[in-house]
Amino acid sequence: MVAETHERLAPAAEAIRPRPAAEARARKQRLYSPLTVRILALNIPALGILLAGALFLGQYRDGLVQAKIDSLRIQGQMMAGALGEAATQPDTELDQTLARSLLARLAVSSETRARLFARDGILIADSREIGPGALQVQTKVLPPPVGAEGLRQRAVEWIDRLLQLSPTPVRLPPYTENLIESVTDYEEAATALAGETTDAVRVRPDGTVIVSVGLPVQRFKRVLGALMVSADGEDIEAQVRGVRIAILQVFGIALAVTVLLSVYLSGTIARPIRRLAAAAEGVGQRAGRRAAIPDFTGRNDEIGDLSGALRKMTGTLYDRLAALEAFAADVAHEIRNPLTSIRSAVETLERTRDPDRQTKLIAIVGDDVRRMNRLITDISDASRLGAEMARAEAKQVDLVALSETLIEIERTTAEESGHKVRFVVDADGAVVVMGVEDRLGQVVRNLIANAVSFSPPDGKVRVNLRRTGDSARVTVEDDGPGVPEEKREAVFERFFSLRPEGEKFGTHSGLGLSISRQIVEAHGGRIHVENRTGAEGRILGARFVVTLPAA
Repeated sequence: MVAETHERLAPAAEAIRPRPAAEARARKQRLYSPLTVRILALNIPALGILLAGALFLGQYRDGLVQAKIDSLRIQGQMMAGALGEAATQPDTELDQTLARSLLARLAVSSETRARLFARDGILIADSREIGPGALQVQTKVLPPPVGAEGLRQRAVEWIDRLLQLSPTPVRLPPYTENLIESVTDYEEAATALAGETTDAVRVRPDGTVIVSVGLPVQRFKRVLGALMVSADGEDIEAQVRGVRIAILQVFGIALAVTVLLSVYLSGTIARPIRRLAAAAEGVGQRAGRRAAIPDFTGRNDEIGDLSGALRKMTGTLYDRLAALEAFAADVAHEIRNPLTSIRSAVETLERTRDPDRQTKLIAIVGDDVRRMNRLITDISDASRLGAEMARAEAKQVDLVALSETLIEIERTTAEESGHKVRFVVDADGAVVVMGVEDRLGQVVRNLIANAVSFSPPDGKVRVNLRRTGDSARVTVEDDGPGVPEEKREAVFERFFSLRPEGEKFGTHSGLGLSISRQIVEAHGGRIHVENRTGAEGRILGARFVVTLPAA
């Protein structure tokens, strides 16, 4: 039996023995947290929508271009009206000298360029020309000197190059400017000579957008020439660039906040999980020592639930291991007693020549062998009980029919042995529970056999079965001496035997009530013992009460 017990304990010992793979996992230190990477991979792509907004601002640019066109149209209408009223000859032709002078005064803005074409398509005046004759001065904004502003400008240019990777929603026609300009070079100017106002948007080779509006110069509904007002779109690109930079700044801030919050979030999740995993590894590595599982139940979240479940599981595991150790110690102790008795009897038998003494010694050996057989049977039953209860399928069990069958068997056995014990069954209808019938029958059989052994020859054993609410109650009473109050819990301990006077030692193994409690608790019930008392507190017998969940 000792060898068998060691065989049963071997799997448990193997489970808690440190293994090389587990030690390798415990020693392994990750340079990064996969959970953090997953959280970042889920959060950062959402910011891509914001970043994409910086690349796709076509609608915003179109609005700025349209505002630019409207502004140029208003300026052009004022200029064309003034030219039509003041720069005409009596024959309703444009006075080119007066028109140039007047146009120079009207086009005061350096950002707006006005060109006036005669009816024959020849360029008469260009606001960009300053001074008489062929002297032409082109105004151009110089880049700022290198410094803080220069560095900022370079940063902006670098961002512009980066943003140039964004797709252009509409390809604009190219803007070309001939050395000798004519109205035919510009469609909007040619349309203006036909009496209509139109606009055009083009792009220079360097990427600068040019917006222009062509308007007819009229006098008394007569078209005298065509005025083309144009301006570059640097301010438009500057505004678009500013919006893009603002979006990128917001994106950078949002990215930094997202990364920090993601790292913090993953830390609040990954760090406790790593501690729980390390503690779980320690359960298997610390043989003989109780590993402490971190308590995160105060978090009131899933990690707290996991921590509580691991702590409960670990506590149950250690309790189970302690129970196995205690069980092995109890088994060794109980087996040692009959073995010691047998060895002593055999040694004495070898030295004695008295036939009567030899007969008594042989009888002692036989009693001890039978006692060991009972012990081994009961111990084997107790060791298999937990696993069997876990595998067994619960079914409906009628405790009334089960008790009546067992009582009839016990009544027949008692009559054959000459023990006159009366059985009284008190039941109110069927009492049905969910459970394993064989094991529940073992509980009732143990309680009835225990009551019969303590009852006097003319005593009674009363079995009462009742259903009260959601519980089924089984009560077994006898007319014996009762159970001392200080022994009421001890009687359910392993190998504890409280036997009536006159009973031969070793008749019982002391495992019956312990097995009964284990079965009842496995069914979600409880069992206890109390004394029946009469007048003046006189003990009339013992009463064992089993309470089970009703079906």
